[in-house]
Amino acid sequence: MKRKPKLGQNFLVDDRARHAIADALGDVTRRTVIEIGPGRGAITDILAPRCGRLIALELDRELAPALALRFRDQPRVQIVETDVLKADFAAIIPPGETADVIGNLPYYITSDILLKLFAAASAGLLSRAVVMMQREVADRVSASPGVRDYGLLSATAQIHAQVEQLFTLPPSAFSPPPEVYSSVLRLHFRPRFSELGVDPTGFDAFLRQSFAQKRKTLENNLRAAGYSSVQLIAAWPARIPRQARAESLGLEAMAELYRSLAVSVSH
Repeated sequence: MKRKPKLGQNFLVDDRARHAIADALGDVTRRTVIEIGPGRGAITDILAPRCGRLIALELDRELAPALALRFRDQPRVQIVETDVLKADFAAIIPPGETADVIGNLPYYITSDILLKLFAAASAGLLSRAVVMMQREVADRVSASPGVRDYGLLSATAQIHAQVEQLFTLPPSAFSPPPEVYSSVLRLHFRPRFSELGVDPTGFDAFLRQSFAQKRKTLENNLRAAGYSSVQLIAAWPARIPRQARAESLGLEAMAELYRSLAVSVSH
């Protein structure tokens, strides 16, 4: 099969790596696993005999039927030719159950896929994921407050999941080799909205406003979003410096400010 660059295809060929990625999901004998972009089946081969059910979502119109033919005698494996961003997880996952996710995410839509996974996790559909992405993006997803890489993607990921960096692979682990290194993350989906006392829709919007301009202070970003100086002064928690930027603050502090602003605005 020829690689299609527009689909972001770099096929995993490192044997140790594909086993390490599959093993990172843990025991899946009674689990439904959704594989994103199985490609030539490097990880599919390993998971097929392990899973209670394996659903592989493949966009490539040549690879999908080839995989379906290859796994035709394995009733627990289902190959679906579809775009993962259009897939209906609620229809795929058996009612009352959660699924796990695994995949090598196309670099050009990594953030979009992550947001889809977070939404599905918030709906109670997903339990965990092992996903590979460009190292720089993985560093942003797993970054801690106060470091350069911490931003909106970090905060969004970490309010939805516990993030673990597992390992990094060189370009030589793929065919053809990409121009970047790739990192594998494990996400344990545990949305923290209730714990932090915030509503998901409102707090997601608040985070986007807070990180809108990275060079601006948090206060200036919120003022640009429509909050008045009076509201900000009245609501500003004592533990947050007035010149703080959003990337310097953890989710607890951001949630405290959000709750305080909600009270201030309502009055």
